[in-house]
Amino acid sequence: MADVVQYRLERMVDELDDLERRGIFSRREIAEIVKQRRKFEYRLKRPSPLKQDFIAYIDYETQLDALRRLRKKAATRELARQGKKKTKTRKSVSDFAPVARIMEIYRLAVMRYKGDVELWFRYLEFCRQRKNGRMKKVLAQVIRFHPKLPGVWIYAAAWEFDHNLNVTAARALMQSGLRMCPNSEDLWVEYLRMELTYINKLKARKVALGEDKGTLVRDNKDANEKQWKEENKDLFMSLDDEEKENNNHGSDEESEKKLDLFSEHASGILKTIYSGAIQALPSNFSLRKQFLEILEAIEVTDSEELRGEILSDMKRDFSADPEYWDWLARLEMSDASSTGEKNDDAMLSKLQNAAQVYEEAIKTVPSAMMFKLYINFLLNLIAPESGEAVVISFNHSSNYITDILKVYEKAETMGCLTEELACQYISFYTQLGRLEEAKKVAEKLCSGKLSDSLQLWVLRVSIEIRLITKNSLSPSKADALSIFELFRTVLTKMSMSKAESLWIMALKFFGNQKKYFEKLIELSVKAVVKYGGSENGFSLSSAVVNFILQKDGLKHAREVYKRFLALPHPGLALYKNCIELESNLASLGNEDSLVNARKLYEAALSTYDQDTSLWKDYHSLETKLGTSETAAAIYWRARKSLKDSAVVFNSPDQL
Repeated sequence: MADVVQYRLERMVDELDDLERRGIFSRREIAEIVKQRRKFEYRLKRPSPLKQDFIAYIDYETQLDALRRLRKKAATRELARQGKKKTKTRKSVSDFAPVARIMEIYRLAVMRYKGDVELWFRYLEFCRQRKNGRMKKVLAQVIRFHPKLPGVWIYAAAWEFDHNLNVTAARALMQSGLRMCPNSEDLWVEYLRMELTYINKLKARKVALGEDKGTLVRDNKDANEKQWKEENKDLFMSLDDEEKENNNHGSDEESEKKLDLFSEHASGILKTIYSGAIQALPSNFSLRKQFLEILEAIEVTDSEELRGEILSDMKRDFSADPEYWDWLARLEMSDASSTGEKNDDAMLSKLQNAAQVYEEAIKTVPSAMMFKLYINFLLNLIAPESGEAVVISFNHSSNYITDILKVYEKAETMGCLTEELACQYISFYTQLGRLEEAKKVAEKLCSGKLSDSLQLWVLRVSIEIRLITKNSLSPSKADALSIFELFRTVLTKMSMSKAESLWIMALKFFGNQKKYFEKLIELSVKAVVKYGGSENGFSLSSAVVNFILQKDGLKHAREVYKRFLALPHPGLALYKNCIELESNLASLGNEDSLVNARKLYEAALSTYDQDTSLWKDYHSLETKLGTSETAAAIYWRARKSLKDSAVVFNSPDQL
């Protein structure tokens, strides 16, 4: 390995001598360069060099070459400043060697990591930037190793088309790529763009030679200007005789015929590629959209007929897809923007057309997703998202609010109201400030097929509380009773883990009402008996104990947690919460709390004696607040209890 590295370094001698002779680097700097290159060369000669080794070497050589070029330019300017005649210096070995070395490192890297596409593209980009003659060979290699990667074919065709100006080769590469990757959407789209760009370049060449006018690209500004001139043609009447006018008319007709030839060619290409694309990808909706966008951006013969054909095919193939209907409705709005129709009447007409599309859609595809897309469209009309233009005036907002509510009602009637849509329905009423109507809708939905939805119940309860506390902070007895009965209904219906937010809401609302708070505690006890205590995560009993501790103090909290612990399955989470409570007080010097903490540990370990963290916490408590004897006793008990566990303690310090 050392011999190979030494041989490679010796081959750099001519380059380094040239750099020193021309004054670009000093002898000291060259010694540092040799040192760094030797380090990198040894890394590359390891049995298993890393990709990062190659990248680091390439980055170093790239930065070194950039510094060399800067110093060379500075030396040239210095000679010019001294008044010496500026002559074009001949390139020497030090000008060619850096690029050759980087290319060689890239070659070694991609041969080592053939499957790394990112590395191949870095190699290609370097060849392209430095205009290296190895580009064609590298492209052939990457195609050979990655023939199923569409991006490789697109890159190779783009290089032939833009750099080599070889349309035939670019077309051949694209067609080969489509044979290898017929299901690539990007390949079909880029192939069409390339062919249309080529035709447009031919058209531009005719224009440059004065043989034609215009391009295939649509220009709304030119179209509007042409329409204005046509409407005001009297202002542009020629002062020449009629014969000259007829000659000009004849030349215009000839130019139009030439334009038609290009447009017909473009139309034929678009039809051919479109036909092949939908045959290869019959279920790709995005591909059809991109073809339509390309058609809208160019002027070809029979463009309206082509547009109608594409739209007809899309309706035939995607009429059961909600995304298609949403796109079709929004296309009405984009058509209005593209034609420049900005007045209220035109916009309202387009909005009505879009709404008609959505109405047809919910009849054809009666699904929750379709209703969601329809509602989102209407909501964006009232409150556009950031970056979207406001398309309706304030006077029409009330009409669309009514329309949104009708769509929600229709979704409910057709059985397409999901939990998400139902919550949006109720929230929309609350945002409008119509709480009574929101309450009625929530009551109806909570008693229907969505009665198990926690979010709906949370919304319903929060609306009831807002209505009660709207005029007074303290609810009346009747109101408090109705709210409690509502809580009782849902809390007895749902499991503790699912109804966490409702339990917290109930504890906060009735915190200052002793009668109903005690009833809540009774409900929580029944729930723990029914579902059992939690081992981890949310623990209802722990939440009740913590709430009482903050509200009524330690004494009352102890009474409640002892009541919970007397139940059949109180849960590990409650034990840990109570132990933490008592341990914190014991650390402040409370002897009773230390006794209670030990009792809690013993009670917990009688059920959860294989819980390692519980033994460690118990030992930690005795180490801090107990004696060495009690700590040692806990250690040996833990060793005995956990002897069959995967965790083995070697010393008390590990507990």
